[in-house]
Amino acid sequence: MRFLRSGWLVLRGCIVIAVLTAASYRLHLNSAAAGFLYLIAVVLNCLDGGFREAAIVSVFAVACLDFFFIQPLFAFTVADPVDAAALAAFLTTSLLVTRLASKAREEATAASLGRRQVEQLYELAQTLLALDPLRADPSHVLDSVRRVLHLRAACIFDGAQAELAMSGASRCGLGERTREAYLMGCDIDEPAAHLTVRCLRAAGKQAGALGLEGLDDQKLMAGPVAALVAAELERARAVRVASEAAAQARSEALRTAILDALAHEFKTPLATILTAAGGLEAAGPLAPGQRELARLLEEEATRLSALSTRLLRLARADSEDVTPRLTPLDIGGVLVSLIERYAEQYPDRTFSFRKKGEGVEALADPELFELAVGQLFDNACRYAPAGEPVEVTLQFAAASAAVIVWNGGEGIPPGDARHIFERFYRGARGRDLASGTGLGLYVSRKIAVAHGGRLELDSEAAQRGGVAFRFTIPVWRGGPALDQPAAAHLDRGR
Repeated sequence: MRFLRSGWLVLRGCIVIAVLTAASYRLHLNSAAAGFLYLIAVVLNCLDGGFREAAIVSVFAVACLDFFFIQPLFAFTVADPVDAAALAAFLTTSLLVTRLASKAREEATAASLGRRQVEQLYELAQTLLALDPLRADPSHVLDSVRRVLHLRAACIFDGAQAELAMSGASRCGLGERTREAYLMGCDIDEPAAHLTVRCLRAAGKQAGALGLEGLDDQKLMAGPVAALVAAELERARAVRVASEAAAQARSEALRTAILDALAHEFKTPLATILTAAGGLEAAGPLAPGQRELARLLEEEATRLSALSTRLLRLARADSEDVTPRLTPLDIGGVLVSLIERYAEQYPDRTFSFRKKGEGVEALADPELFELAVGQLFDNACRYAPAGEPVEVTLQFAAASAAVIVWNGGEGIPPGDARHIFERFYRGARGRDLASGTGLGLYVSRKIAVAHGGRLELDSEAAQRGGVAFRFTIPVWRGGPALDQPAAAHLDRGR
């Protein structure tokens, strides 16, 4: 096709020169006038042709000028040196003019092509930005790329999901070439097939590959198009992650609010039940069976009230910042009191207590410390099989005190151990064994961190089987008062 066009331009120029030659000869024009007409014809002919075609027409014009207008006529010889110089000047001028005209035309064509490419890239950028990030999957992005760039086919290979998305009908196996480019980590250009593949990179890492079929200027357009597509896919991913995180935060806030509301709603009827149970004995003498029922009613109502109070405290500690009032605390005495309480609540459990190291006091908020460690006691009693022992160990070190609560039974699966301190997380085994909210361990760790300590699974204590938690806080060895205002109002006194 290109050869035919070049031949047509040469033939057209030669025909024009031939017509001018015939007209000039019949009008008896001299060589100067004919040469000027030839020069105009050569320049006009090169406006839509290349330098090669213009050079051929220029040589043909010089030959006609020499043959018909330079003495001796009808011969390709020049008798006068001045005429030879004139012919050389004409040839040089025509070649120079055609060269400059061809170069100017090529530059104008390149500028027009560049402007069109910039307009296409700008339109593509606007189109991609107009897509809804929550719905901008690879298929929507590919449809936009095909429509703006007028492509035959386009595809994206997602490296993270190992999935291929295609838009249009490829004639050259675009999908396979795109997957191949991603696996090899290199770009592919096949100008003969108008096929190009560019690797997509996000945050310096290869995320996939973009295949384009039917792109006009592969070298100049493929790179910017791939960058726009990669930026849009990364934007859509970031928006989806942020949206999911916001939805999860709203869901967790709602769940916390519901727990808080439920705990409050339980308090009033429980107080009424306790008052009524206490008033039964004051109303008059009761039979032994009636007295036992009243006692049971009062005990269970008291237990349910304690549970609702604990649930309320957990919900509030979850939703607010915890700033404990750090005071010297005999944590050994607190642990003994907790053991007595839980031993009475769970008579099928065997509790043991050991103390290791120098018996100094720790820096802790009494109420928050009891809430956090009480959660460890509660887990040990609820999630271990009946009859399994519960061992509590208090260890003192140079600057910290650690409370280790161990219970027998089956250990925590590795998959659950990685998430057990997350908010509202409950493993499959935990859901089967007992009901719960998934807030206990999360709040306990939050309290430990607020005290400058930590809460973690104790792998050494759990080597003999079972589950062990280590709660660590700093110790106090004397000094000024350390009482601080509390930012976590946990319904004190309930």
